Amino acid sequence: MRIIHRRCAGLDVHQKTISVCVRIRTREHKIETIERVFGTYRQELERMRDWLQEHRVKQVAMESTGVYWIPVWNVLEAARLRFELILVNPQIVRALRGNKTDRIDAGRIAEYLQFGLLHGSFVPPRPIRQLRDLTRLRVHVQQDRNRVINRIARLLETVNVKLRLGGNQYRGQERARDTGGDCRRP
Repeated sequence: MRIIHRRCAGLDVHQKTISVCVRIRTREHKIETIERVFGTYRQELERMRDWLQEHRVKQVAMESTGVYWIPVWNVLEAARLRFELILVNPQIVRALRGNKTDRIDAGRIAEYLQFGLLHGSFVPPRPIRQLRDLTRLRVHVQQDRNRVINRIARLLETVNVKLRLGGNQYRGQERARDTGGDCRRP
C-alpha cells in the first residue's frame, strides 16, 4: 500500500486518558512509531497538542467515543498550527481482529490514517456546534422547568388546593394575574 501521510497521529480517547500514536515515515522508508498517554484535563490536552506539534504532525484521527472526543477536538482545533482533524466511527476499529488495548487501537487508527483508509464523520464548524449546544441547553432548561411546575401542581392537588386556571398549567405571575390570584380549597 502507498503511504499518503508521512507524519500522522491516531488518538484513542477515553474518559480519563488519551492514547496517542504518532507514525513517521523516515528517509529510509521505515516507519517509526512514538506512543504516549495523556490525561484529559485541559493542561494535559494542551501538552498533547504541543507534543504533536513538536513532532510536526499535521493529520490527526480520533475515535468518536461518547462525548469524550469533544474537548480534545476543541483544543486541537484551536491550535496555532492547524491540524487536519478526522473523527472516526469506533466501529471501524472494533471490527478489527486481535487483542484490543488503547495503545493498539491508537496505533491502528494512525496506521489506517497514514494509508488514507479512514473516512471521517461530519463535524460542523465551531459556531454551529456552539449554537447546537445552546439549543440543547434551552430544551433541557424548559424540560426541567416543566418538571418543577408539574411537581408543584401535584403537591397542590395532594393538599386539596385548586387554582382556577384554564387548563392544567401552574405558571408564574401572569397566570395569577389572569385569575386575579384566586386560589381556594374546593
